[in-house]
Amino acid sequence: MSGHGDKQVGNAEQGADKRTAPRFTLLIRAAKLILDGKREYLCVIRDASASGIKIRLFNPLPPHSSVQIEMSNGDRYIVDQVWSEGEYAGYRFCDGVDIERLLDESHGVFPKRQVRLRIHLDALLHSGGESLRVAFQDISQQGACIECDKWLLMNELVRIETDVLPPIYAKVRWRSHPRYGLLFEQTFQLDELAKIAAPLQGYDHTADVLHHPERFRRG
Repeated sequence: MSGHGDKQVGNAEQGADKRTAPRFTLLIRAAKLILDGKREYLCVIRDASASGIKIRLFNPLPPHSSVQIEMSNGDRYIVDQVWSEGEYAGYRFCDGVDIERLLDESHGVFPKRQVRLRIHLDALLHSGGESLRVAFQDISQQGACIECDKWLLMNELVRIETDVLPPIYAKVRWRSHPRYGLLFEQTFQLDELAKIAAPLQGYDHTADVLHHPERFRRG
């Protein structure tokens, strides 16, 4: 009887070891990787535990020294890459992580807000019969922040043209002149926005794919 009991205890201990960092499967959780504190790339967290995460990338990443992952609510975590395979990669957390907080994005600095990418993109804005130069400061699937010398009206419908985006119709949702928040009439798909925004981070991703196709081959 004692041997049987010892076996049960041993099995229980092994099971406990395996559950030290239980994994939570996430169908989709948008986030962004911040490389060296400046370049930002959209990604999707596919599963996570207190020790690390598995993510899906939309673009090959350029060489970098440090990585942070930022959730849509503004929470950031320092991570190190431990493996990569095609468009997927695994990262470990460098510091202790509260997995419950990571999974619950209803708190933080920006609760329930879509992931925004900092970009610098010149554009032409059409407003009230005028055409003027503006500059994007950030962009998300649903909207953007721009700088504009002209005073825009709240809820004004504007059209924006750039060299890399399709023509955008948007409404002014907030203003703190010269900065304005726009809400797009038609939203972007996450992968679409990721592929548009990557070249705006100051790195030639096309050359990277041509020279290292094995780093980003779809499975």
